[in-house]
Amino acid sequence: MSGDDAYRQARQLAEVGRHADAEARLRAALAVGPADAGLLTLLGYVLRQQRDYVAALAACDAAVAAAPGLAGAHAERAESLIALIRDQDAVAAAGEAVRLTPHEPAGHLVLARALAAGRRFAEARASARHGLALAPRSVEGLLTLADVERDAGNRDAAEEAARAALAIEPANAYGRWLLAMLDAERLRVGRSLRALHDVARENPARPDVISMTWPIRSLLSALRRWFAAAVLLVVAGTLAAAWWPPAALGSRILAALFATVVAGFALRVLIPAGRLPWRCLRLVPGLLRRAARAAMVTVGVMVALLLAYAVTGHRWPAVLALAAVPVLWGLGLAELLGARLDDPGFLHALKALGRDFRDWGGDLVRWWQETKRELRETWNDDNPLPPRPGSSR
Repeated sequence: MSGDDAYRQARQLAEVGRHADAEARLRAALAVGPADAGLLTLLGYVLRQQRDYVAALAACDAAVAAAPGLAGAHAERAESLIALIRDQDAVAAAGEAVRLTPHEPAGHLVLARALAAGRRFAEARASARHGLALAPRSVEGLLTLADVERDAGNRDAAEEAARAALAIEPANAYGRWLLAMLDAERLRVGRSLRALHDVARENPARPDVISMTWPIRSLLSALRRWFAAAVLLVVAGTLAAAWWPPAALGSRILAALFATVVAGFALRVLIPAGRLPWRCLRLVPGLLRRAARAAMVTVGVMVALLLAYAVTGHRWPAVLALAAVPVLWGLGLAELLGARLDDPGFLHALKALGRDFRDWGGDLVRWWQETKRELRETWNDDNPLPPRPGSSR
C-alpha cells in the first residue's frame, strides 16, 4: 500500500472517530516509509485525539525534521504543545506555520489558540479574526473566536460567534457544549444542563462529566470569592462592639443577611439543576469529588455558625466561621487540582514542574556545599593553625 493510500484510509478512520485503527494503519505505513512527513503529521493528530500528547509531539517533531517547510506539521506540533501547556513554544510553532502559509486560515487559528492559552487575548483575537477573514464560513474559525472571547471574559461576543457557527453546522458537538457553558456562566441553569446532557448522550464514548457538575463548582467558586469577605466583615463588627456596643447589633443583622443570601443563592442554582450534577459528581476524579463535598459541608457549617451568632449574639460562632475560611480556600485549591487530574497534558506539565523544582533543589544544595567549602578554605588560608608544641617551625 502506498503512503497516499495509507494516509487517505487513516484520515477516513480518524474522521469517524476510529483513532486507534487509524493509528495502526499509519504505523504500518511508517514502518515502510518512516520519514513520510504527511503520515507523521496525521499520526500526531490521531495521537492527540487519543490524549497521548507526548507521543503526538514526538510524531510532529519527526514530521518537522523530515519536512521543515510543511506548515501542517508545525501547526499540529503547536496543537500538541498547547495540550502540554507549553504556551510559548506553541506560539513559536504556530507562528512558523503562519509564516510558511500566510494565506491559509488554519495556521492563524492555531496561533490564536496558542496566544489565548498564554492569555494574550488581544493578539489571539486579531489572529482569529484574520483566519476567519480568510474563511468567513469556517466553523472552526468561528468557534476559535468564541473560545478566545470567552476566555477574555467577553461573553456576548463569544455567544454571537458560537451561534454563528451553529447556524452553519447545528450538530457541531463542541459548539453546543460551548454555548451550554456560556449559559452556565449566566446562570441559565436548566438550559445549560439540558444542552450538556444532550451532547453527552450523543457522544457516549467521551462524556464530559466534569462540565455537568458546574452548578456545584460554580456555587462554591462564587462563595469562595465573597463569602470570606462577608464573614470577615461580621467578625470585624463583633470586635468593634468592644469599643462601640451598637456595632454588635449591626454585625448580627449582617450575619443573618449573609447567611440568608448564601442559602438563597444555593437554592437558586441547585434546585433548577436537579440531581444530574450530583450524579456526575460520583464519576469525577476522587480528589475533585471529595473536595467539592467537603466544601459544601464547610459552607453549610459556616452558614449555621453565622445564624447562631445572629440569634445568640455570642462571638465564638462568628470566630469559628472565620476560622473555616482557610479551609474553604484549601478545598478550593484541591478541587481545581482534582478537576485537572484526568488531563494528561496537565499531569505532564505538573511532572515537568516537579522535575524543575527537584533540579533547582539539587543545584541549591550543590551551591551551598561549594560555598561552605570555599568559605572553609578561605578561613583556613587566613587563619593557619598554630604549630604544635615541640614541633619545628
